Amino acid sequence: KNKIMKIKHRIIYGLLLCTLSLTVKAQQEYLPLDSVLARVAANPLLRTYDAQINAQNAYAGSARSLDAPKLSAGQYQTPYQLKPDGGSFMVTADQMFTNPAKLRAKENYMKSISRVTAEEKKYMNNQLNAQAKQYYFERAILEKKLALLDNTSGLLEYMLKASNIRLTYGKEKLDNIYKTKAELFQLDNSREEIKSEIKQKNILLNTLMNRDKGQDFMVDTTLVVRDYAATVSDTATLAAVRSDIRGIDRSIELQQLNAKVEYSKRKPDFGLQAGHMFSYGGMPNQYILMGSITIPIAPWSSKSYKANLKGNQYEIDQQRERKTSLLNQAEGELAGLKAAWTGKSRQLKNYRQNIIPALQNSYKTSLLAYEQNTGELLPVLESIKSLQTARMDALERLGEILSIQVAYEKENEMH
Repeated sequence: KNKIMKIKHRIIYGLLLCTLSLTVKAQQEYLPLDSVLARVAANPLLRTYDAQINAQNAYAGSARSLDAPKLSAGQYQTPYQLKPDGGSFMVTADQMFTNPAKLRAKENYMKSISRVTAEEKKYMNNQLNAQAKQYYFERAILEKKLALLDNTSGLLEYMLKASNIRLTYGKEKLDNIYKTKAELFQLDNSREEIKSEIKQKNILLNTLMNRDKGQDFMVDTTLVVRDYAATVSDTATLAAVRSDIRGIDRSIELQQLNAKVEYSKRKPDFGLQAGHMFSYGGMPNQYILMGSITIPIAPWSSKSYKANLKGNQYEIDQQRERKTSLLNQAEGELAGLKAAWTGKSRQLKNYRQNIIPALQNSYKTSLLAYEQNTGELLPVLESIKSLQTARMDALERLGEILSIQVAYEKENEMH
């Protein structure tokens, strides 16, 4: 009965552990990179651009509005010495009518302002996506490093058990065992450092996703490296895909529309005045009905829009030069990234195909010699340490390649 009860208790205990483990895993959310980028789109910084675009579109609704009418009332041609038949009481209304060409030019200009802001939003979204990708890949590399440390820890624990057994037979030195334990403790420090860095990346990603900063989640450690070394980049393609370049184009269009607004100031505006006079002393009532027209081409009034048109052209020239500068800078940046990608890829390939396999063979050889009592513990520890260092370096190269990939996709706005 006691044995049966013990077996039952072990089964129940095992089921509880499994249930607890599944609960913990279920509570830890899994977020692939696509899900992270989708949540970054809800960043408050991007929503500020939406609000600004809505405001600019709302302002554009007032583009065709006219000046407010003016009403006047009072005495008209009334003598200071009051006479029963002198003067009158007059009521007038004035309304200026802006030239329709001016209203159309102003409306087109105000409607185009939001297009510039829309491109600014796309540019900022690209910056945030690049940050999210960088943090995500760094987090995934840290997970791989943590798994590597666990693997190395398993190798050292095996060696510690083997050396303790040999110590009982007087075939191992005590200081070698202490060195093995020190290596294990050193791995604990490295593991804690990596865990701290993982928490930092989590906070940065949660901040970009506008979530609880301490919320933990799992990432996809299956990292896909894309080869962009053979791709061809030209200014026409960059001008089409880059939102900052398109933003400059929209700014140039805006300045051109602004020039049309200034040019439309050459056209006259019209006004209408209507008034009615209530005459005193039985005199007949009278009225006023007059039209007016502005003369903007007069030399003293045309200086303003002529100066504005000249300055506007300089603004357009400045934007075009800025566009040329950005395209030139982008081409140089992409060429540098391709060269860096090629170099880092060759290093990673050398690690994977040559360095790590050679160190693995070195470890196996030293371990075999130790197990056959023809070798010592220190060479095994050195080979384990060298193998871990090479694998860590390989992960560093992989992280650098992914950083280059993020920078390349950022330059080309590849989401």
